[in-house]
Amino acid sequence: MFYIGSAYYPELWDKEEILKDVKRMKDLGLNTVRIGEFAWSTMEKTEGVYDFSLFKYAMDVMYENEIYTVLCTPSCTPPRWVFKKYPDLMRVGYNGYNRIIADVHSRCHPCKTHKGIRELNYKIAEEMSKALGKHPGLIGWQIDNEIYPYDFGCFCERCVKEFRVYLKNKYGTIENLNKKWVMNRWSLDFESFDEVTAPAPQSWEHPSHAVEWWRFQCQLVKTYVWEQAEAIKKHSSVPIGTDMMMDNALSYNNMNKKLDVVQHNHYDSSNELYRTFMNYDFYRTLKEKPFWVTETQPGYNGSYAAYNGYRSNGHNYINSLAPIVQGGEMNLYWLFRCHPAGHEIGHGAVYSSAGVPSPIAPSVKKIADTLEKCKDFLEGSRVKSKIALTYSSTAVKNFMFAPIINHLDDHDHSFRPVLGDYFYDAFRHYNIDVIETDKDLDEYEVIVAPLLCCFEDNDFGTRIKKWVENGGTLIAGPYSDIMTDYAAKHTNKTYPTLESLGGVSVKHHLPIEEDSFKAKWTQGGEIFNISLGCDAFECVDSECLATYTGFDFEGLCAISKRKVGKGTVILLGTAPDKEALLKLVDKKPILEASKNVFLTKREGNENGIIALEIENKAGYAYLDKEYYDILGNKIVSGKVAIAPYEALFLKEI
Repeated sequence: MFYIGSAYYPELWDKEEILKDVKRMKDLGLNTVRIGEFAWSTMEKTEGVYDFSLFKYAMDVMYENEIYTVLCTPSCTPPRWVFKKYPDLMRVGYNGYNRIIADVHSRCHPCKTHKGIRELNYKIAEEMSKALGKHPGLIGWQIDNEIYPYDFGCFCERCVKEFRVYLKNKYGTIENLNKKWVMNRWSLDFESFDEVTAPAPQSWEHPSHAVEWWRFQCQLVKTYVWEQAEAIKKHSSVPIGTDMMMDNALSYNNMNKKLDVVQHNHYDSSNELYRTFMNYDFYRTLKEKPFWVTETQPGYNGSYAAYNGYRSNGHNYINSLAPIVQGGEMNLYWLFRCHPAGHEIGHGAVYSSAGVPSPIAPSVKKIADTLEKCKDFLEGSRVKSKIALTYSSTAVKNFMFAPIINHLDDHDHSFRPVLGDYFYDAFRHYNIDVIETDKDLDEYEVIVAPLLCCFEDNDFGTRIKKWVENGGTLIAGPYSDIMTDYAAKHTNKTYPTLESLGGVSVKHHLPIEEDSFKAKWTQGGEIFNISLGCDAFECVDSECLATYTGFDFEGLCAISKRKVGKGTVILLGTAPDKEALLKLVDKKPILEASKNVFLTKREGNENGIIALEIENKAGYAYLDKEYYDILGNKIVSGKVAIAPYEALFLKEI
């Protein structure tokens, strides 16, 4: 079954309005709501006095109308009585170089090391589960909301003390920490762990120090969620997840190890749909279960005002189908009905606060109809990939604080666009998995590993060597294998693992990007564009596939190739353009198609191809044989035209 729906807030409406909204949902074909995420003060107005009757009522009337519920814990927004009980609960942040205490003004206030809030979180999660966890309409749980170390976490003395314990457990002695971080460089050596403070985010912080602080804050967030999951499982057996929004700086992989379903919120703009597909190709690999999109915008998003432009019915249609096409089973909007007041009064919804349908309502109904028609094909098939692209949380963290190149110098928000724009985007006509470094490698034939700065991560270097020897093709670089897991560069070789594995010696390391830089193939001499800097190789025991041309590195190796056992290692000293990258991958696409068409091949009891037009312009695909067009109810072959924002579900005959 596929779940299409939205977030809903019954605490904002009287029961008559709830009934009206249920009918509106039903008319549009929606079958899912998520409720409860900000409603702590409604559920527990005073400590220990729980009242879930409103939410039971909402779940009852939804279920009577064949609408299922994802129930959310409200730990993102504790009520004021919680802060009165624990005056030291408020998260402490930085403003310039001064610590400041936040106020109860929006959400995500609590310090994650405070035992009091963790106990209250546990209690209300357990009470919710006890009261509602066996409701027949309940299909899942969401813990908290978009939980993340906002503003680099909490800087209270309690957090700093816990940070010191974390460092001592990891490094053992302060001498070892000083050595690993090279703290004598500016006479920054610590004499004991008690001297270690939190790095100030607005200062020129030491990268190793900052990375470890961030990792520590992420660990706090993870256990904050896991404790609530433990409480829920006492009385409920449906899947539990937490809706994550940010890039992989807060590791999706680590967070979801003790959860049941990967949940994701996204608000990518209409010209970033290919990046959205990259998300889905990543989430699909984290669990042996379909992922859920728990939030996406219906038409537009915003806060006090609308921003990022209007997304049309066509965009909404493709954006909502994409997660299902790529291996998910849920797409929910934020939100069904606009809030009548508050911080996100400018955000779009399926219905206005006055109960008027938005312009994208027709596409919501169209999505439900499309999924019903294609249900058998989608349920009878899955996405399988022989190509993988690495997306390491350790790399994201390292480049947040030691970006090396300007393209990555925007903390966590730039890594995903760079990985997407320079590498993933080449694979619009291929099935590709996006993987963490602990993923089993044996199912892949080609692994592309750019920006994978730490080969120590999950023992990736040792495992990838064995995988190559058994017949795999590794395409690694640029900026791969250049750091430890705490953002320090290696001192024995530029690439300790890859120079040996790839049969090269790094002659020059140039993390500078210039528009004029080019490279050319040694066979044929064709020139192609390059980006993200230039590392030049001396081929010791390898073949040079391409050289730099037109600047100081003239004639030096830019791309090398070496046979290792039954497999191949290709090293990239630079990022080749998309055509050159696909030449190195050397795999046939699913079909020949225009660039604005995204293709997905699905296999199983049903086999076929899905083509989605993602740029709002006419496209095409050349079919390799006859297919049954499910939505068009006809046989198609040869060159097929694809209209702007059209979806083709093509089943093999």
